[in-house]
Amino acid sequence: MRKSSRERAEVGKIAAAAGCSHRPPCPGCPRFAVAGIASAARERLGALARANGFGAVTVVDGAEFGFRCRGRLAIRGHVGAPKIGLFESGTHRVVHIPNCRVHHPLINRVAAVVRRALADTRVTSYSEGAHLGIARYLQVVVERSSQSAQVVLVVNADDAHAVAACCDLIIERLGDSLHSLWLNFNRERGNVILGEAFERRLGPECVVERFGGHAVHYPPGAFGQNNLEVSERLIAHVRALIPPGADVAEFYAGVGAIGLSILNRVTSLRCNEVSPASLRGLELGIAALDATDRAKLRVLAGPAATAQSAADGASVIVVDPPRKGLDPELAAHIARFPPERFIYVSCSLDSLLADTELLLGSGRLRLTALYAFNLMPFTEHVETVACFERI
Repeated sequence: MRKSSRERAEVGKIAAAAGCSHRPPCPGCPRFAVAGIASAARERLGALARANGFGAVTVVDGAEFGFRCRGRLAIRGHVGAPKIGLFESGTHRVVHIPNCRVHHPLINRVAAVVRRALADTRVTSYSEGAHLGIARYLQVVVERSSQSAQVVLVVNADDAHAVAACCDLIIERLGDSLHSLWLNFNRERGNVILGEAFERRLGPECVVERFGGHAVHYPPGAFGQNNLEVSERLIAHVRALIPPGADVAEFYAGVGAIGLSILNRVTSLRCNEVSPASLRGLELGIAALDATDRAKLRVLAGPAATAQSAADGASVIVVDPPRKGLDPELAAHIARFPPERFIYVSCSLDSLLADTELLLGSGRLRLTALYAFNLMPFTEHVETVACFERI
């Protein structure tokens, strides 16, 4: 329900008192300054735990401000005065957020530099209705080890001609704070942010992070978590759930943030992933391994629904599916042929609950533990790790 002007004013006063100058109308932190996960999520997880015979769900929190190392921001507005920020709820009006408190400070700095470069070179901003204008979106990823930023400018164009001068200014003004600069060409109508074609203007191919020792490579088109502090703790938790010497299958493996971190703990690992960008990151991560670890790992590319053979012989299966949850074919396979341990990393409570009902309904698995990770403070989102055991 849309708030009245008086209600919006009251929300604004509360947000300003708590230290946010952008709310309202910025929708990015609907629970701004409220600690912990949303009460509705806590209650639903608690009910699931009680129904399966164990106690309160542990919630893992981290920093509440400056934690976001990855951001995607829309670019709209007029020539010489672009806005860079988030869409106001239910609209394509961009809320300019130059001082976002949950962003890593470097993301705010990059956005300011890009905005000034777009203005100085008179680059037009995109308009959905007319499908005209050049600059559409900005993606920024901070590499923690170098404290530099992988910057992707998404343009409504087929080549770099219209933004070449802008790119030169970004490179000059960011200096050593720039990890790499990319253009992404997206000429399609609609809400998809990244197109398929990238052009690297400067810098390395990937941001590199480390979880459990091994290097994890993130090309600009690959999925990555924005809260790396809490993500590290989640990965360490999953790692601790895997018995030494296990034969492991991982579905929706991404660039290998979980898989590469467990290699020295397992006998074998089969990873499934469908995204070309994530598969490229995984390829680079594998190339950096020593021969012993590399020999343990096999990659099965393609949809999880058609890669069920990766589960054959696995004593532990790990899944980290997108918001929609498990592919039905994979869920049915696991319910019918369960491993000794099944570890489900979920970014959607709705799909986790639906998949859990299916898995438990088989009578071959039981739910033994739930942990919640507050990856996106001040939102309704909760990341959950559920552990199932074969009966």
